[in-house]
Amino acid sequence: MEVELKDIIDDLDSLKRSLPDPFLQASVLQLRLRVENLTRMAKSGPVGRPKVKDMSAEVVDSNPYSRLMALQRMGIVENYERIRDFSVAIVGVGGVGSVAAEMLTRCGIGRLLLYDYDKVELANMNRLFFRPEQAGMTKTDAAVQTLSDINPDVVLESYTFNITTVQGFETFMSSLRNKSFCPSKEGSGVDLVLSCVDNYEARMAVNQACNELNQTWMESGVSEDAVSGHIQLLIPGETACFACAPPLVVASGVDERTLKREGVCAASLPTTMGVVAGLLVQNTLKFLLNFGNVSPYLGYNSLKDFFPTMEMKPNPQCSNAACLERQKEYVLAKPARDAAAKAKMEAEMSSITECPLHDDNEWNISVVDDNEVDTAGVPSADALPEGLTRELPSADEFEKSLLPGTDASVDDLENLRRQLEALNAD
Repeated sequence: MEVELKDIIDDLDSLKRSLPDPFLQASVLQLRLRVENLTRMAKSGPVGRPKVKDMSAEVVDSNPYSRLMALQRMGIVENYERIRDFSVAIVGVGGVGSVAAEMLTRCGIGRLLLYDYDKVELANMNRLFFRPEQAGMTKTDAAVQTLSDINPDVVLESYTFNITTVQGFETFMSSLRNKSFCPSKEGSGVDLVLSCVDNYEARMAVNQACNELNQTWMESGVSEDAVSGHIQLLIPGETACFACAPPLVVASGVDERTLKREGVCAASLPTTMGVVAGLLVQNTLKFLLNFGNVSPYLGYNSLKDFFPTMEMKPNPQCSNAACLERQKEYVLAKPARDAAAKAKMEAEMSSITECPLHDDNEWNISVVDDNEVDTAGVPSADALPEGLTRELPSADEFEKSLLPGTDASVDDLENLRRQLEALNAD
């Protein structure tokens, strides 16, 4: 790499000498300074660890995957090493996307596709992941530089373009279809798309691409005041797509770009973005490795530590034609899918061998039915020890005295009548 950078510096020197315009020479000089900075970083950078061929559960200090493989040993995940077979695309390497990319890299994801057209600025240093010396680099290049040092086992692909342009959208679609990483994979070339963009236009581009490719994706976002955020799972045809329930401003035909005020900067907190990124990656792992429950929609309000959740069904009158097509396919395939799920459940139930309700155990504990207890020869709980008598009648005797057909009540009334007559006589 250092040799290549030196060659670039020599080429820039030659270009600078051949340009008569001082303005162009100044531009070339700026490029040369940036390349020199990259050269210094390459020389002073730490030596990365070698690639690991197979994930190991061996608990040693030199094993970068021992803590992750412990999830398998504890029964949380059936086969954690499967994570190396998955590809995840992250659109938007900003406050949420960069942290999500780092988390997935540390988890040992097989392949990451990174999309962004912006550059790192010093104004981004209030966020996580990026460093001051990366200012001026494209976010995708800076991300690849950092992530490759963290885990060289992850296959990293960076795409520096705007997906909302016609050419950018076509390149985006083509990269998602690419199956070079796993040729046997069904559907597109990625297992999940994570949308971490900050504008509605880009979200709609991701929505359109995923609807056309029948690609499952997750959307995320942080509010403009930086104190709330959300994540959302979108399965074409099964759940609402991003166009099924558009915001009122967009549904009324107002261009979102006209809402931004000149000179007004949106707030940004690394804490809120870190929480949202964590929720996003946690649900990504659950989705890919098939453990736990994936949240269909999960909100986060940092002022009250409130996490609302809900499910959203697709809109039969959605404005997105591809979404309507996926809805029809889902309805047609639903009976076969339900029948297969039912058959699987019945097979699992039938495979369970019947066993006694209360099997023998080392403590000799058994459970018997109250109706089957033999009470013969067992003294009553109401029986008193020999030599003791009750001063008051028992409850059973009192109840017997009140039963119909007994003379007790008649005698009591007759006695009361005689007492009243005696009083009147006095």
